[in-house]
Amino acid sequence: MRPIRAACLGTATALATLLACAPVAAAATDTGFAPAMGRDRVITLIGRLAEQTRFPVNPGGSPAQGDRTVFRSDLFDLNGNPVGNTAGTCTTTRVDNGGAEVCNVNYNLPGGQLTVQGMVFGNLIPGPPPSFDNAITGGTGVFDRARGQIHADTIGMGVRRFTVDLDR
Repeated sequence: MRPIRAACLGTATALATLLACAPVAAAATDTGFAPAMGRDRVITLIGRLAEQTRFPVNPGGSPAQGDRTVFRSDLFDLNGNPVGNTAGTCTTTRVDNGGAEVCNVNYNLPGGQLTVQGMVFGNLIPGPPPSFDNAITGGTGVFDRARGQIHADTIGMGVRRFTVDLDR
């Protein structure tokens, strides 16, 4: 059976992976969540993995193309206050060279949602999940027409820091 990485996916496994695997949110250059008009905006989120299920193509066998991970994380600000959640799916696209997954993740935040997608590489390498960058593909509410990227770093077991860089 393939080992499950307790610390996350991306856009994952998310935003990991997703996108991914843990949420705690805090503003790095701004304290609100509404995008500032006419300038870039950076928001830092910390996520805690709440639930993750793997659906292997070869149960009990080696990793395979098509394996799926479904996950959900709770999001917090830098003061530990809950601010939302994230959920998504990642599908294994490559099992050689450390593996790769394509992930689709949704971030539910005050005032709206962000949608994110992209690749996570090295997901099959033992140890903490790798850092990754995924694209913000859209949003709702105050994040309507959002664009930009999200950078994710593993900072603990089942915990990721997401740096959301909104282009406006």
